[in-house]
Amino acid sequence: MAAGASAGGVAGGCRLLLLGLLAGLGRAAAAAPPGGMLYPRDTPSRERKELGGLWSFRADFSPGRDAGFAQRWYRRPLRQTGPVIDMPVPSSFNDITQDPSLENYIGWVWYEKEVLLPLRWLQGNLNTRVVLRFGSAHYYSIVWVNGVQVVEHEGGHLPFEADISSIVQGSPGIPCRITVALNNTLTPHTLPPGSIQYMNDKTRYPKNYFVQNIRFDFFNYAGIHRPVVLYTTPSVYIDDITVTTTSSESVAMVQYQVSVVGSTLYSLSLSLRDQEGKVVATGDGPAGELKVLNPNLWWPYLMHENPGYRYSLEVKMQAQVNGALLEDVYTLPVGIRTVHVTSTQFLINGRPFYFHGVNKHEDADIRGKGLDWPLVVKDFNLLRWLGANSFRTSHYPYAEEIMDLCDAYGIVVIDECPGVGIKMLESFGNKSLQHHLVVMEELIRRDKNRPSVVMWSVANEPASELPPAAYYFKTVIAHTKALDPSRPVTFVTDANYALDRGAPYVDVICVNSYFSWYHDPGHLEVIPLQLTTQFENWYKTYQKPIIQSEYGADSVPGLHSDPPLMFSEEYQKAMLREYHSVFDKKRKEYVIGELIWNFADFMTNQGTTRVLGNKKGVFTRQRQPKSAAFVLRERYWKIANESSCLPPLIKSHSLFL
Repeated sequence: MAAGASAGGVAGGCRLLLLGLLAGLGRAAAAAPPGGMLYPRDTPSRERKELGGLWSFRADFSPGRDAGFAQRWYRRPLRQTGPVIDMPVPSSFNDITQDPSLENYIGWVWYEKEVLLPLRWLQGNLNTRVVLRFGSAHYYSIVWVNGVQVVEHEGGHLPFEADISSIVQGSPGIPCRITVALNNTLTPHTLPPGSIQYMNDKTRYPKNYFVQNIRFDFFNYAGIHRPVVLYTTPSVYIDDITVTTTSSESVAMVQYQVSVVGSTLYSLSLSLRDQEGKVVATGDGPAGELKVLNPNLWWPYLMHENPGYRYSLEVKMQAQVNGALLEDVYTLPVGIRTVHVTSTQFLINGRPFYFHGVNKHEDADIRGKGLDWPLVVKDFNLLRWLGANSFRTSHYPYAEEIMDLCDAYGIVVIDECPGVGIKMLESFGNKSLQHHLVVMEELIRRDKNRPSVVMWSVANEPASELPPAAYYFKTVIAHTKALDPSRPVTFVTDANYALDRGAPYVDVICVNSYFSWYHDPGHLEVIPLQLTTQFENWYKTYQKPIIQSEYGADSVPGLHSDPPLMFSEEYQKAMLREYHSVFDKKRKEYVIGELIWNFADFMTNQGTTRVLGNKKGVFTRQRQPKSAAFVLRERYWKIANESSCLPPLIKSHSLFL
């Protein structure tokens, strides 16, 4: 809660808070920016400089949240505009200080970092390009370099960048001042949606008092959540690479497309290397295919003794510019695998794959949603200890660094966009739809080459029973398939099977249900009948494979009860076992997966049903196992051993004891 813009109703408040003076500053593009979004890597032709660490930070507590624009804070060092504090990047700003007004702050905050660039980047010979890239910032971002606006981006969880060469080159020795204005306000047309509600009863609330309403059950952390980097390329450079693969028992084909920006006169050569560095295929030109004999396929964890196998595709571009030879090199990891969906199965490389995994959140103490390497590695070690082979990126795209490890470890991913909490009728209109299409473009542009990503999810628990949902999801799913025909598309539903207007357009039914928790709370005995009926109704209606995409119960660590009572560790275990008994029957037919809600406890808004967050994790927020974790571990390893051809060492899972 926070005092904010002058009263004027929900719409007026949202408009002032989110847009402020943007009309005079320019508006974000209505479509995804053209071009690629390759992850910055050091190569023989490219360098990068990470800008993580402490940034200067200031929240705009002015009544209209617009002082920063009115006073043009971006024109001079932020410390000269008023009090600033240190803020770590990447992190959420909410939990860093002892200031309760920052914990729940809504509106514009300002970040600043001054950095000296290497002299070799600034020679001004026009053959080096300097790019500023943000892994993500939540939610609406405007960026200036030395007082010049360079980029504006709507949406969290996805990267954006700007070419800043013309601003920084020719000024060696002068610090490069990067200023970011960031607004976390959610409106009916953002993803995720939200609304601002003004409390106009002056006998109960202070003047200009408002709250941010959301329709999702996790804390709306905000800040610069992922790495900020500066990187270079030649002025003629490899802008994008798209790879798709097909395979048989002895031959694989790697289809590629490469786009080059800066010149139409260039040459391209490609080399595909195995993990020993041996060249297994070569090609040239902007499009073609590479033939790989006896390929090492990319297999999921616990489905092969060598999961996550990736080749390295080295792309080399050469061009003549003003008499000088420019060369750009980029290396892309490539996994060779296929995905196919039937009416009863999900096939990876032609073999049935059963999702036994988790839903997660990017969430932890203090850092919020900020990328943190020790936490990331710990989570992957816990996933493998658990015997989980998959997760859904509930409910937004995760950091690229996390996705890299999924590729490397063979963890299968259902890649979900931030389409959570789409409940209001106005969130199904054309304005929301156009933004949703852009978000899918940005997500697919980022993750299209990842072998771990086997399916796109365009939403979680929308009000898909509403009449406009039919056209809305038909359009979003068709657009997603047009962008990437190689992967199935779904959204996750909690609607009644007979009323869901989006389900006809998905390839896989993903359904959430909480029998004996939100429905018939405390009555474990109803689960077998209700869950069986759920599956049979969905399959009879659509003849599509089904994933139980969420199920679970809250448990307070250390709270015990026998017989099991709600919120005890025993109740959580008992609920899981009731669900599992039905899964074991239906996975012989058309159920292709089960994803527990949730991997770990996570923070939510305060409320009478939430005691320091959602407690449905099988691990605590500090990543310690509850009793349910051992139930899940025993089950997942049993399923893996039944369906795999793993060597005894891995089958015994002694690697992760």
